[in-house]
Amino acid sequence: MTAEPIRLFLNPTAGRGRAGKRQARILELLIGADLPIELHMSSAVGDLENQVRQQVDEGATRIIVAGGDGSIHEAVNGIMQADGDAALGVIPTGTGNDFAKASDISLNWEHATQLLADRLAANAPAKRVDVGIMNQRYFANGAGIGLDAKVTRIARSFRLPIGDLIYLLAIFRTMVDGIATPSMRITIPELAWDGPATLANISNGPWIGGMFHIAPTAANHDGALDLIIAEPVSRRRIMSLLPKLMAGTHMQEPEIHYRSVTKCSVVAAEPVASHLDGEVQPMQQEFELEILPGALRLL
Repeated sequence: MTAEPIRLFLNPTAGRGRAGKRQARILELLIGADLPIELHMSSAVGDLENQVRQQVDEGATRIIVAGGDGSIHEAVNGIMQADGDAALGVIPTGTGNDFAKASDISLNWEHATQLLADRLAANAPAKRVDVGIMNQRYFANGAGIGLDAKVTRIARSFRLPIGDLIYLLAIFRTMVDGIATPSMRITIPELAWDGPATLANISNGPWIGGMFHIAPTAANHDGALDLIIAEPVSRRRIMSLLPKLMAGTHMQEPEIHYRSVTKCSVVAAEPVASHLDGEVQPMQQEFELEILPGALRLL
């Protein structure tokens, strides 16, 4: 009997084109492990998600994504929206690779491919990780409302091949326009916040933007989300906080508020920017977030 193919989805533009250049070697390593690989290429935003959902609906049980956090975001939404229970394998070829870090996946894409091939060849069991959901969209690593969403949008507009530093540059560019502090009503059982805030970050994993250790206690297998709220801060204060954000030593700063949550409601005074796994969402005013413990099988 012919073995069920393992669907490999590759986003050739991930990592500012690095994923496409690595396609041949990725295939060589996977096929070299005698795995029945079936290659699928994504061609536009949303295409990978639609392809994954269709393949899982048709019975696919093993999905591999070679790409960055945006590609993983689409794959997770495709799997979660489909009728099946497909497991996901990740080959990190993006810029930030935040989900890979959170999941203890090697950031060396070649090493990660070989390790994944070995696990698949040995039929190693998948592990369970949590998935978040915000307004009917799923996220693997985290959601952001406010400043970090604006930074993400600006970072996406740059085409400079400088890796993680693109997010640092985007912060500096964001500060030129001033730091918006929209009024937000944030409701969880342990906290009622009602007032201006620079950002509300809801993390499933500890990293955003590749270099910012925003939620150092977050773990994507603990059945909880880490809520980080930042009070209004000046440009000068942001500059002094940046090294702490990168090192994960900001949690005791007076402007930072932290709670571990399973559900969270955010209502802004006006539509505000938000992102899921670094993917900018339409401007919205109301946000409902929840953790789905162990909802994703990770190869």
